[in-house]
Amino acid sequence: VARDAVVGPDSTLTDVRIGAGATVTRTHGSGAVIGADAAVGPFTYLRPGTVLGETGKIGAFYETKNVTIGRGSKLSHLGYAGDAEIGEDTNIGCGNITANYDGEKKHRTVIGSGVRTGSNTVFVAPVTVGDGAYSGAGAVIRKDVPPGALVLSVAAQRNAEGWVVANRPGTRSAELAQAATADSSSTPASTEED
Repeated sequence: VARDAVVGPDSTLTDVRIGAGATVTRTHGSGAVIGADAAVGPFTYLRPGTVLGETGKIGAFYETKNVTIGRGSKLSHLGYAGDAEIGEDTNIGCGNITANYDGEKKHRTVIGSGVRTGSNTVFVAPVTVGDGAYSGAGAVIRKDVPPGALVLSVAAQRNAEGWVVANRPGTRSAELAQAATADSSSTPASTEED
């Protein structure tokens, strides 16, 4: 533990190096390196091979394993990063995961510098995301993303009107849907005067 680093209560750290000025809060970790002025926690699980660069952040309810995270990059909350390399000044959104295991082998994810990912992005390894790329919320990235690209993999929203009433008759949801539909059809349309 380097000078001016702070390790808060409820932390269990084994073979973890902590850089100067770093803060660690309510974290379980083993075999990890935390860079200077970085922040970890609360409720973070650092597994072996985790390397967090200077001024980086791994936030609440995050698990990491065999991952290198560049200077100033942030994995703020609710996610998993395993078998990955993340560049500098990248922001990984809430709920992102690297899907690194195909049932037989583990594969690597490489995410460049200056990348911004939307909530609930899934990286299906092996995959590479180029520097400065963005992903939309809910993206499932199965193919490499070129630098500076925006990746969207979620289909346009389609509303199957009447589905609940037709397919779940007699349920509370169907009753409420029928009542709401009846209420909206009995309300007169507003008129606009010139």
